[in-house]
Amino acid sequence: MTTSAGPASVMTRPEAARYSTGAAHRSGDGGTASRSAARLGLLIGNRRLLVDLAEAGEIIALPPVIVPVPLTRDWFLGVTNLRGSLFTVVDLRRFAGEGATEIGKETRLLSLAPSLGFNATLVVSKMLGLRNTASMTAIVDNAASSAGANWLGNSYADADGHTWRELSLSGLSATPEFLMIGR
Repeated sequence: MTTSAGPASVMTRPEAARYSTGAAHRSGDGGTASRSAARLGLLIGNRRLLVDLAEAGEIIALPPVIVPVPLTRDWFLGVTNLRGSLFTVVDLRRFAGEGATEIGKETRLLSLAPSLGFNATLVVSKMLGLRNTASMTAIVDNAASSAGANWLGNSYADADGHTWRELSLSGLSATPEFLMIGR
């Protein structure tokens, strides 16, 4: 697959942290910091997903060239060179069985955090900025949680009535189906 996009724009983790609203907050038990409620919001197809900032790497404009790899699954789009390192490019929407992600001017790649030890990127339809799960309402849906993939977590509803679902990049990268790219 070859795509055309302008020069790659990258938002590094320190830059993303500047957009945070002081996400790590203090609890009343002596001031120990609790886990951040801030998540990176993204749109894949029509699905709104939330990614833990600790698992997200960089946000990159779609590169001009993605080199296809023969005899791989249809959701494995190929590999691309990002700053001298090869990264896989995965269409998560297609991996989830929902059809191919449409490529447009707002399409980006989200790389997995280096701490996950996996040079992979996911095709994202649109980046939606930081979201705070503390300001959302948790949705309890036992049927969805039992039928969902192990890389999908809790669901939330925001004030505008949109439903969001947590996406665990560490869970995804440990999924045997995700690791088996060959046909």
